[in-house]
Amino acid sequence: MSYVVWHQPRPMVVQSDNGEWSSGICDCREDVRDCCLGCWCLPCFACKVTHDLGHCLCLPLLDIFSCPRPIATSMRVFVRHQYDIRGSLWEDCLLSTCCLACVWCQIAREMKTRQLPVMLSDIIRR
Repeated sequence: MSYVVWHQPRPMVVQSDNGEWSSGICDCREDVRDCCLGCWCLPCFACKVTHDLGHCLCLPLLDIFSCPRPIATSMRVFVRHQYDIRGSLWEDCLLSTCCLACVWCQIAREMKTRQLPVMLSDIIRR
């Protein structure tokens, strides 16, 4: 006999100092390794960051087919809302369209700085 046990995510308490990103959109020198990976192999890096956020690994590959980048925009909005960072959908869309690698690198730096927990439910089978 097997049982499925669902663990609900715990409420996330976010401490927001000033409602700003911990690093700017072009602050790649703060994490050179991720910046290089983002510049030289953006699809792989975007998939890794999306997976770290707890979403489908291949989701960023959908951005290849459209000019306004819906996945990068939505991931930036997701992180912004998780940490109560000021901004607008317009700004997220503009940055994701014009500077895609910088957006993914900024999201990765923010996750490392604030250590965003994965929000998906854990499934344990016995």
